[in-house]
Amino acid sequence: MEGITEGVNNMSLGVDTQKKNRIKVSNTKKPLFFYVNLAKRYMQQYADVELSALGMAIATVVTVAEILKNNGFAVEKKIMTMTVDIKDDSRGRPVQKAKIEITLAKSDKFDELMAAANEEKEAAEAQEQN
Repeated sequence: MEGITEGVNNMSLGVDTQKKNRIKVSNTKKPLFFYVNLAKRYMQQYADVELSALGMAIATVVTVAEILKNNGFAVEKKIMTMTVDIKDDSRGRPVQKAKIEITLAKSDKFDELMAAANEEKEAAEAQEQN
């Protein structure tokens, strides 16, 4: 019996705990460019970022990913779509929702683009002080 208990305790359940480089996007809580800038910061830290959204927020995630790709900050690594059961308290039964996960990696030009953006920001701040 001890062997079984030990096996269960050591078993990895394929359910990953909250990833450090995952951003869960909502289409109601924050403005679009909040997520764009957050993704840039995550890529500085982790080299890649996973954008995740449910239902109506999927359009926001796709837009954020496209902005990052079109501006040269990121390259697409993986896109995964699925449906998940979400417990709906008002109906008392699970409801299926669409889910998307987009993994983006830093582009080759990421660091130089970020440096240029920081220089522009510092120049604008210096102009305001004068």
